[in-house]
Amino acid sequence: MRARVLCAWLAGVGLIAPVQAQSGHGCQNDQAKVELNRGVGAFKEAEYAKAVDHFRAAFELDAGCTLARLYLATAYMQQYIPGAEAPENKAMAAAAKEQFDKVLEQEPDNELAMASLASLCFNQKKLDEATTWYKKLISVKPDNKEAFYTLGVIAWTRCFEPLQKAREDLGMRPDDPGPITDDAVRRELRVNYLPVVEEGIENLDKALALDAEHDDAMAYLNLLYRAKAALEDSPQGYRDDMAKADEWFQKVLKIRKAKAERKH
Repeated sequence: MRARVLCAWLAGVGLIAPVQAQSGHGCQNDQAKVELNRGVGAFKEAEYAKAVDHFRAAFELDAGCTLARLYLATAYMQQYIPGAEAPENKAMAAAAKEQFDKVLEQEPDNELAMASLASLCFNQKKLDEATTWYKKLISVKPDNKEAFYTLGVIAWTRCFEPLQKAREDLGMRPDDPGPITDDAVRRELRVNYLPVVEEGIENLDKALALDAEHDDAMAYLNLLYRAKAALEDSPQGYRDDMAKADEWFQKVLKIRKAKAERKH
């Protein structure tokens, strides 16, 4: 399943294609093209170790074949399991990063390499690095809705645990309404996390401006407005934010229902 999903993604950006048709950063050496095609075939069959061997052989035959490095990096990344702490798993992530970095040395504006590094850093919970890469990607591709969306997810990831811990430390139950009850605690959290929440909301708004039916972006807007509500200094501010959160939650339900109906 993961191989089919990634192949579809690569096809969408024009990488899974007959190598002979490639130009620019494609292979110029005929034998390198053969190795690259063999690697693509192995990749499609989820034989990633074989794919790695073929992609490496391709760029050893043709040092200017950025495409081979890109495929190699992607084959390494496909074998990385987010959250697994085994040394060999970390080595896969490191190998993927090394090859993506080398692609960017040759092609500083390579969008797929940037997107892949951003995703890899996010999956490793390296949120600062992920944010940097997503912002670099947006600088070269301003209409990348998934970059804006993921920046919104990162904002939520940053603020969720601190807000939950504050509620628990203050004895607030999950269903207790209202902002964080302690003024000093809430104000400190506002200083540290309100800018994060607001930037996350802004990025999700941009994702929706590019795709009005991006239901995942709507879902995270719901969550970020709830986080913002917890930081408000007034009951009215809390109610306003919760109303916006509820509005986005209803939009998520509506658009997902509409999408499901269109499939039938």
